[in-house]
Amino acid sequence: MEATPVQAKQTRSPSGLRRVLLGRKPGRTLMRAGGVAALALVVFKFWLLPIRLEGASMEPTYKSGSVNFINRLAYWRHEPQRGDVVGVRYSGHSIMLLKRIVGLPGETVEFVDGQLWINGRRLPEPYLHYESRWNVRPEHYRLGPDEYYVVGDNRSMPYELHEKGAARRERIVGRVLL
Repeated sequence: MEATPVQAKQTRSPSGLRRVLLGRKPGRTLMRAGGVAALALVVFKFWLLPIRLEGASMEPTYKSGSVNFINRLAYWRHEPQRGDVVGVRYSGHSIMLLKRIVGLPGETVEFVDGQLWINGRRLPEPYLHYESRWNVRPEHYRLGPDEYYVVGDNRSMPYELHEKGAARRERIVGRVLL
């Protein structure tokens, strides 16, 4: 008894589940999956660093518990700029702070009644949404040639409870993407 052309085709084709998982050409599918895995390894090892934000220091700009990505290549061709939200290596590579750069190398930073002053001039900060009462005199923060002043956006927190201050350039890992 000979098989009809339809029956012969059905016996040669892979099962439905196998076709869904591996496609009609499993070798090609496995090569594509390997390429995607290699690309993901390179992207997340050398370019994008996932960071989970814990704490209220950057609210409402970034919510506690949110996951963001730090672009490690952002400062490959230029230095960090005022207003950039960056990842700052706090201790090793596993603990990072997410902060905004407000002071650049060589500048004097002070807070007067919650307002940021750079080199004796008030700096507008449109990203702030909460009122602050911080008072810090300029003699405390005169930045060195490779230091940036970083601080969170939620300045309603008491000054003493906020992680902030001068960060050396080598500790700034990159800029937040979103």
